[in-house]
Amino acid sequence: MPKRFSPNEAETFFARLAAQNPEPKTELVYRNPFTLLVAVVLSAQATDKGVNKATAALFNIADTPLKMAALGEAGLIDHIKTIGLFRNKAKNVIALSKALIANHGGEVPRDREALEALPGVGRKTANVVLNVAFGEKTMAVDTHIFRVANRTRLAPGKTPRAVEDGLVKIIPDKYALHAHHWLILHGRYVCVARTPRCPDCVVRDLCRFSGKTIVEGASSKKSSPAKAVRRKKTRGKN
Repeated sequence: MPKRFSPNEAETFFARLAAQNPEPKTELVYRNPFTLLVAVVLSAQATDKGVNKATAALFNIADTPLKMAALGEAGLIDHIKTIGLFRNKAKNVIALSKALIANHGGEVPRDREALEALPGVGRKTANVVLNVAFGEKTMAVDTHIFRVANRTRLAPGKTPRAVEDGLVKIIPDKYALHAHHWLILHGRYVCVARTPRCPDCVVRDLCRFSGKTIVEGASSKKSSPAKAVRRKKTRGKN
């Protein structure tokens, strides 16, 4: 079995990702902590692109818990029916909006336990909100990060929580704030599920994956995280 990363190798791993994309951002479009929370809840088993398309109009009329609760499930469904599991998600979003009004003065709490007590909010969602909205050094493990951590052997684990704990231990503190975004973007654009784009990978020599792709030109279909960021800036988007 391939050996795990040493502290020095982990330092090099994240230094390279940081050099490639110094200020990574979430690809979900949001306006405030509440709309971020809603977007993350909606993103379960859906693409960020699909969520952004649905929330573009939604957040124009419902960007606070009070407005969202007033919209109601039926009104919300009209906006998110293109997203998978939209009925259950609508139920959770309206319920969490009412819970925020009743228990938190209409504000998104900066507290893991309080976040996870909200309908439809689990550990991963809470980690995203704490990291993106409040600048906490949390690690939200989605399918991309789970794959990258196991494939590279950076932090192998059989469950998302095991991978999260492993990553928290191995990631140097100075990279902890942005580590979630570097890993998710790397998994989304480079270390993809079916045919990883190893020739484009800046940490290829550190990766323990035995099935690295070696075909030149395999990178033509999708852009790297850094290219994606540059393209967004060119278009004037955040």
